[in-house]
Amino acid sequence: METKYHNIHQDVVDRCKQGDRPAQNEFYKLYSKAMYNIAYRITNNELDAEDVLQESFVNAFKNINSYRGTASIGAWLKRIVINNSLTAVKKRKAALVPIEDYGEYADLPDSDDDEVLYLNVDRIRNAVQRLPDGYRVVFSLYLMEGYDHKEIASILKISESTSKSQYNRSKKKLKQILREEVFYDE
Repeated sequence: METKYHNIHQDVVDRCKQGDRPAQNEFYKLYSKAMYNIAYRITNNELDAEDVLQESFVNAFKNINSYRGTASIGAWLKRIVINNSLTAVKKRKAALVPIEDYGEYADLPDSDDDEVLYLNVDRIRNAVQRLPDGYRVVFSLYLMEGYDHKEIASILKISESTSKSQYNRSKKKLKQILREEVFYDE
């Protein structure tokens, strides 16, 4: 038996199910920024993220009657955005790096006690954007969207071990990118 989820925006959802345009506009305003951020993290392209956002809301409004209330409306919409984002990445012919084709990255040396690595949100965001598409997608789904490797494997149609290795490689690559740009405290 499925448990109904208490949705704080249920009145807006109900009005959207009736085709109420002002309710659809309100729904868009409630969720568009968060959904754009998800799309951008996965596609790594502003135009693609905007396209994904529009397509996702169109899909959501067309299929809103299929929303059963077993999860939050935001989680339901997020799944649509993720699926559309992955489709956009695939359209660019971005593929996950197969394990066999992966060249090992040299282990990065541990920092000395007196060495300080300066990081800020912008530097990390830029470094994540520089990750290869396959790494960035798994990294974003796991670390930023909270999916586990089994869920990622299902979404991307890869093995769970490939998801784990892509995530670990993305972390190594991210460290490498950050080290290339590092500023040390003298």
